[in-house]
Amino acid sequence: MFKYLGVLLVCFLGSVVMAQETKKAEFSIVDESNTVTILIDKKDAKVVSIAAAIFANDVLKVTGKKPVVGSKAQLTSSAIIAGTIGKNTMIDKLIASGKLDISELQNQWERYAIHSIENLSKGIDKALVIVGSDRRGTAYGILELSRKIGVSPWEWWADVTPEKKEVLSVSIHATVSKSPSVKYRGVFLNDEDWGLQRWAALNFEQETGDIGPKTYAKVFELLLRLRANTIWPAMHSSTKPFYSYPENKFVADDYAIVIGTSHAEPMLSNINTEWKHDKMGEYRYDTNSETIKNLFRKRVKETAKLEGIYTTGMRGEHDSPMIVGEDDTDAQVHLLERVITDQRAILKKETKKNPTAIPQAFVPYKEVLNYYQSGLKLPEDITLVWTDDNYGYMRQLSTPKEQTRPGGAGVYYHTSYWGRPHDYLWLNSTNPVLMWEEMSKAYEFQSRDIWILNCGDIKPHEYNMELFLDMAWDMDNFEKSASVKTHMQSWAAREFGKETAAEITEVLFENNRLAYIRRPEFMAWSQVEPVTKEGETELTQYHYGDEVSERIKSYETIIERTESLYADIADHRKDAFYQLVYYPIIGASKLNQKWLYSFKNKFTAKQGRQSANAFGALSKEAYHRIEKETTYYNTKLQNGKWNHIMTMAPRFLPVFAQPATSTLQTDQKAKLGLALEGYQMEVNDEIINSYADVLPIFNSYTNSTYFIDVFVEGEGAVDWVAIPKVDWIKLSEDKGTLHFEHLEKRIWVSIDWTKVPKGENKKEAPLGHDFQLIPPSFKVNSAIDFRSEGKTTTIGVSVYNPEFDALENYKGFVEDKGYVSINAENYTRKQAGNEADWQLFEGIGYTNKVIAALPRNATPNVNLEAIKANSPVLEYDFYTFNFGEVAVNLQAVPTHAPHAGIGVRCAVAIDDASPVLVDFQTIGRSDEWKENVLKNASVKSIKQIVNKAGKHTLKIWMVDPGVLIDQVLIDLGGWKKSYAFPKETAKK
Repeated sequence: MFKYLGVLLVCFLGSVVMAQETKKAEFSIVDESNTVTILIDKKDAKVVSIAAAIFANDVLKVTGKKPVVGSKAQLTSSAIIAGTIGKNTMIDKLIASGKLDISELQNQWERYAIHSIENLSKGIDKALVIVGSDRRGTAYGILELSRKIGVSPWEWWADVTPEKKEVLSVSIHATVSKSPSVKYRGVFLNDEDWGLQRWAALNFEQETGDIGPKTYAKVFELLLRLRANTIWPAMHSSTKPFYSYPENKFVADDYAIVIGTSHAEPMLSNINTEWKHDKMGEYRYDTNSETIKNLFRKRVKETAKLEGIYTTGMRGEHDSPMIVGEDDTDAQVHLLERVITDQRAILKKETKKNPTAIPQAFVPYKEVLNYYQSGLKLPEDITLVWTDDNYGYMRQLSTPKEQTRPGGAGVYYHTSYWGRPHDYLWLNSTNPVLMWEEMSKAYEFQSRDIWILNCGDIKPHEYNMELFLDMAWDMDNFEKSASVKTHMQSWAAREFGKETAAEITEVLFENNRLAYIRRPEFMAWSQVEPVTKEGETELTQYHYGDEVSERIKSYETIIERTESLYADIADHRKDAFYQLVYYPIIGASKLNQKWLYSFKNKFTAKQGRQSANAFGALSKEAYHRIEKETTYYNTKLQNGKWNHIMTMAPRFLPVFAQPATSTLQTDQKAKLGLALEGYQMEVNDEIINSYADVLPIFNSYTNSTYFIDVFVEGEGAVDWVAIPKVDWIKLSEDKGTLHFEHLEKRIWVSIDWTKVPKGENKKEAPLGHDFQLIPPSFKVNSAIDFRSEGKTTTIGVSVYNPEFDALENYKGFVEDKGYVSINAENYTRKQAGNEADWQLFEGIGYTNKVIAALPRNATPNVNLEAIKANSPVLEYDFYTFNFGEVAVNLQAVPTHAPHAGIGVRCAVAIDDASPVLVDFQTIGRSDEWKENVLKNASVKSIKQIVNKAGKHTLKIWMVDPGVLIDQVLIDLGGWKKSYAFPKETAKK
C-alpha cells in the first residue's frame, strides 16, 4: 500500500500544472499488467465509498480482478479519483488551481462530471476524475462507469451475469451530466404481503424475519444503479414499520436515499402498523388530535437530521377516508387545513427550520382530491403530488396557476394495485407506452418535483421500473411514443445481446398489447370489494372470427416465440431472461389460456361437442403450467435465491383459481356436427331451414372469410368430406377424420373472387336495401355439402360481388354486414388546425396505434361553429349500401381531463352535418369508469344520418387536447355483440 496519502497529494498537486484534459480517451481499468486504483476521501459521504465498492465489485465480476478502494492505495500508472465538491481534498485542489472547471456543477442538484486527465503526478500517468455536485451526483458518476463496463443495474435483482473480459477499458468523453428532469425519483414498495416480505422474512433476511436493513440495503443499491433517490417503504401490516428498525434510517442515509411515505402515512409515520388502538384510542383528528400529534412529533425528532419528504394532510387507516364527526365536505376541508397547520408547526419546532425549507408533499388521492377541489387552502411551498386513478390514468394535473407554485408538483403512479374494480398484483400488466403517455403529459404540465412508482414487490416490474426512472432522469430522451420501443430494444440488447433484442422487443410489445386489451388478472370477469365469482365473458365465440380463439392463438404465438428465444439465450443470461421475459409472458399467456379454454369448454359443451372435454383439459393444463413455473421460480432458479418472492395467486382471488369445467359423457355413436360463424348454436338437421345453415354473406369489397367447425358428437371416430358446389368456394381443408386426439377442426371458407360471376354493373349501390337481404341481381348463391357416414348436410354460401363504378378505384372503408369498422390511425386525410394537429402514438391501444390531439397545452375549442374552421380534423372516407340513422361508436383511451377547463372531448359529423360533441370524461369511481379501466377503453356513441347509399366521409375534430382515439365503428344496424370492434372493413 502507498503509505502516506500526503506524499501522493504532493505528487498530485506538484504535477497539476502538467495536467491535460482530453475530450475523448480510452481509459484502462484492467489490463495484463495493471488494475486501476480507486481513490476517494474519508471525509466524503458514505454513499461515495459505497458506490466505489459497488463499482470495484462490478470490475471483479467482469474481470476476476478487484480494484483497491480507499484514500490510500498502491501507486499505479492509472487511478480513478472520485469525490464531491468540497468533500475531496484532491479534487478541491484541482478546482482551486483552475485546472478543473466546475462552473456547470457548482450548487447544482445531483450532477456529475467525468474527465480523463493525463500526467496527473509522477506516479499516476492518467486519471479518471469523477466529481459530483453533491453526494448523489458523485455516486451516480461512479456507477455510470458500471454501466459503461457492461454491468446491468439488474445484475443482482434479476441475475444479469456480466460478460467476462480479461482486459477492461472505457471510452471516455469529457462528460457533464444534466440536472435530472425530476428532482425526487423513486418507488413505493406496496402490497408486499405475497412476495417481497415473505421472501425477506423466510429467505433473505431470516435473522430479522422481515424487510429490514439487509433487504433495504439491496433495494437502495438498486435505486442508486437506476439513478433514483427516493423510497416510500413497505407499509402493510405484514411488515413492521420502517422506523421500528433503527438501522433502517441509517442505511437509507448511508445510501443517500430520501425517505417519503404514501398518501395514508402523514409525517413519515405508518398509521397502518404504528397506530395502536388499545393505547392510543381512535385515529380521529377531531377527537384525538393530541395523541396523533405526539406520534408526528416523535417521528420528526427522529428524522430531523436526515433527508426526508414529509407527507402532509391525513387520511384514515390503510387507504381509507379520514374519519370526521360531520359528514360535510366543508367541515372535512377545514379539519384537513387544521391538520396541515399543526403539522407545519411541529416541523418548525422540532427541526428549528422554516417549514418552507423542508420538503413536504400533499397527495390528493381518492377523496382527498375532492377536498382539494372543494377549496382546501394549501401552503404554496408544499409539493402537490397528483395521482393516477390506480389503473394508469392521471386524474388531475396542475393548472397554469398551480404550475407557478414554489412547491411544484409531482406524480404518484401505479403498476401494481389492490382494490376495486379488480386487483392487478401478480404480473406487470401496465402498458409502458401508456405510462410514457401519462408521464410525459404530467411532465409537460410541470409535475417535475416528485415521481413515485408503486411497483409492488419490485419483481416482476423490472422493466417498467427502469423506464419510469429513466424518464424521470432525462425526459429529453423520450419525446416521442416510439422512444419507448427504442428504449426497450436498448434494454434488451444490454441484457441479452443485440442479436435477439429486436425480437424480444416485438414479443414484449405484443404481450403488452394483449394485456392492454384485457389485463391477465381481469380475465375471470370478476370484481373485488366485494369479491365476486367469475362472470360471463364478453368475448364472443361465434362472431368476427371468434374472439376467444383469436386470443388463444395470439398467446400460442408469443409462447412459441418466447420459448424459442429462451432456448437460444446464452447460458449465463438464461436466469435473467427467465425473470425479465419468460416468466411474465408465460404467466400472462397461461392465465389467459386457463380462462379462454374454460370459456371454450362451456360453449362447446352446450353444443354437445366431445371437444369440450379436451378444452377443459387444456384449461387445467394451463393452470398447472403456472404452478410449475412458479415453483421453478421460487425453488430452482438461482438455487432458491428467490424462494417465496413469487406468488401466483395474490389474495387468492377467483381469477387465480382453476375454473370449473363441464365434462361430456355419452354412449351414443359418433356423428359429425357442424357449427358456423355467426351462430351461437350448432347446425340442427332436425329443423328444416335451420337458422344456422347459412354462412354470413361474403363481401368482395372486404374479402370476407368465415369459419365452419366440424366436430364429433358422441363416442368414436368420424370421417368427413366437404364438397363445394362451385369452384370459387375455397376451403382450408376439405376432408379428414375426427377422433379422440382431434375431436374438432376449424375450416376456413374464402372466395376466389376471380371466378365468381359479377353482379350488375351500376354507378351506385341501390338505395337502402338490407345487406342480409341483397337483391338477386347483386347476390350469387351456392353451397358446400358436408358428407359423413352416408349423411349430407348442406351449408349455404352467398357472395356479394357487384360491379359499382364508384368503387372501382375507391380507397376507403366499406360497409360489411351492416357496419363499417375503422382503426383510427388509418385516416384518409387529416388537416392541422391553429397550432394543433392529430398525431400518431405507437405501442398503445387495441391495434398498438392511436391518434392523439396535440399539443397537450392547446386551447380547447368548444364553439361548434368555429370547430370546422379552426380545429384539426381527421377524415375517413367510407361507402355504405344502406342509409338512414346510424350509430357512430368512438373508442378512446380512457384518460381524464388534466384540470378544469379542459375536457376529454372531440366532435364528430358525417359529411356536411354540424359537429356533435363527444365527451369521454367519467366522474369519480363510477360504474362507467370501472368498465373503462377494465377494458382500457372508453366507448361513446352518437347518432348521425347517412342520407343515401354510397360515398361518405366521417370527420373527427379536436376539441380538447390530449384525446386519444383508438377505433371507430359506424353501425348501420348490423353490429353484433362483441368485446372489441370487428376488424377493419377496408376495401381490399
